[in-house]
Amino acid sequence: MQSKYPVVVVPFLKVAGMALYPFILVSDKRFLDDDVLIRHETIHLKQEAELLVIPFYIIYALNYLINYVIYKNHDKAYRAICFEREAYANEQHANYLVKRKLWAWRFYLITKGLHL
Repeated sequence: MQSKYPVVVVPFLKVAGMALYPFILVSDKRFLDDDVLIRHETIHLKQEAELLVIPFYIIYALNYLINYVIYKNHDKAYRAICFEREAYANEQHANYLVKRKLWAWRFYLITKGLHL
């Protein structure tokens, strides 16, 4: 998958990939050709752009904190973040970014009944 966003290798990154508008950061050059990872991070870049970047990070952090209070577990709290839920649910779908509706992440806000 060719990304329209610049992909930068950052060897000290503690995760495989991260979206930091307008860049996709990856921890190793082997991830440059990982279509699923690049699509996942591109979904985050779309979310960031929709929210004009800074509000994305505020909502992301608040959503994580609320989830952490609910689940008392970092991994569950992270996976329940609405932005992550959208990205994980659609990272395998090659056409998702073409078909994706504006503000699609809002459909992933509700965590009631979420089984993590």
